[in-house]
Amino acid sequence: MRINVNEENDNYMVTTFKGVLISIAISIICIIVLAVILTYTSLSENVVPILNSIIMIVSIALGAIYTSVKIKKKGWLNGAIIGLLYFILLILVSYIFIRSYKINSHVIIKGIVAIITGAVGGMIGVNLK
Repeated sequence: MRINVNEENDNYMVTTFKGVLISIAISIICIIVLAVILTYTSLSENVVPILNSIIMIVSIALGAIYTSVKIKKKGWLNGAIIGLLYFILLILVSYIFIRSYKINSHVIIKGIVAIITGAVGGMIGVNLK
């Protein structure tokens, strides 16, 4: 049985889209939990940037693992794509909701971390059996 090239591309696109959606869903859930914790505890708001970075890393890694498990090849590349797409969406949302948002060295480092995290998550995912 031969797989149609268009069908294979459609499956790749759908799987990649699902991977990014998983990453975003995990981020949203974790950020809501973090907001509730900050509201009802005496946890300092100084930890928010660190926790946001941890949430981003975990979310991207899980989305990349999912994608690479499904695609079963080039895990590093597929994971890096998940990280890049997640980061691009993060930038777009930031531009929409924060009028004074500027891309600076901190944002660029966060983008590099997102891509590397995705690549590592993809390598893990492609090697899971």
